[in-house]
Amino acid sequence: MSVTTQNGASFASPSIIGDATPGDYFALLKPRVMSLVMWTALAGLLCAPTPVNPIVGFAALLAIAVGAGAAGALNMWWDADIDALMARTRLRPVPDGRVAPGEARAFGVTLALLAVVTLAVTTNLVAAGLLAFTIFFYVVVYTMWLKRRTPMNIVIGGAAGALPPVVGYAAASGGVGIGILSLFAVIFFWTPPHFWALALVKSGDYARAGVPMLPNVKGAARTRTEILVYSLILAPIGLTPWLTGLGGPLYAVAAAFGGIAMVVMAARVYRVRDGAAANRTAMQMFGFSIVYLFTLVATLIAERGAVAVVHAIG
Repeated sequence: MSVTTQNGASFASPSIIGDATPGDYFALLKPRVMSLVMWTALAGLLCAPTPVNPIVGFAALLAIAVGAGAAGALNMWWDADIDALMARTRLRPVPDGRVAPGEARAFGVTLALLAVVTLAVTTNLVAAGLLAFTIFFYVVVYTMWLKRRTPMNIVIGGAAGALPPVVGYAAASGGVGIGILSLFAVIFFWTPPHFWALALVKSGDYARAGVPMLPNVKGAARTRTEILVYSLILAPIGLTPWLTGLGGPLYAVAAAFGGIAMVVMAARVYRVRDGAAANRTAMQMFGFSIVYLFTLVATLIAERGAVAVVHAIG
C-alpha cells in the first residue's frame, strides 16, 4: 500500500498495523541531534546562577530531549517526500515505509505536548514556553516554511538549535541572562559553516530534492566564501561566554584555539575547490566543527560542574 503525503509524494507504507519496531520510532527522534540538544541543555542548567536539584535537573533534561525528539519526528513527517529523494535520508522510517506518515505526526505531537507539560510541572512556565517555542520554530518556521523557500534556511533556522541551552538555563533559574544568550550566539553562528560544509558535498542530494541550499542556489564558490566569513565572525563570538562570565579561563583557552582552528579549516575549504580533495576538505571542516562545539560545551560543563561540586561539599 502506498501513502501520499501533504506535499504530494508517494511511497510505501507499512502493510500491517504494528509493523514498525521500537527502533523505527526511536529513529524518528533523530537520536544524534537529541543527544547534542541534551548536551547543550546540560550546559545551560549548570550555567544558571541558581543550583538545580539533581532530580529536577534530570527531569528537565529528559523533557528537553523528548521535545527535541518530537521536533525531529514532525520534521520527518513533513519532509518525507524530499527525504525519499535523498541518498542520505531515504532510509528514514517514513520514506522507507516502516512508519506511516500519520503515525509519525501523531507520535511527534504527543511527545511535544508531553515534553512541554512535563517541563512546566517540574520547573517553570518560562522554560516550558521556551521549549514550546523551540519546537514550533523548528517544525513550522524552519521545516515547513524556510527549508524549501530560501537558501538562508540554515541561517535563520539555526535559532532552533541554539535555544536548548537557553531552555536549560531557564529551567534552573526561571529566567534568561546575557551570559546564556552569548552561548546562544555561539551556536547560532556555528550552524551555517557547519551545515554548509556538508551541503557542499551533498549538493547533488539537495538538488534532486529541490531544497534551495546555498551551494545549489548561489554556487559552491559563494558557499565557500560564506563559510569563511561566518567562521571569522564565529571566532570572536566564541569568546563572549567568557567575557560575560559564563565561562572561565579554561573555556577562554578552548574558545581561542578552537576559533583559530575553525578559521584555518574554513580557509582550506575556501582554497581547495576541485574534485575529491575539495569534498574531503569540506567533510573535514564539517567533522571539526562538531569537535569545536562539543569542546566548548564540554569545557563549560566541566568548569560549572566543578564549581557545583565545591559548593555542595562546602
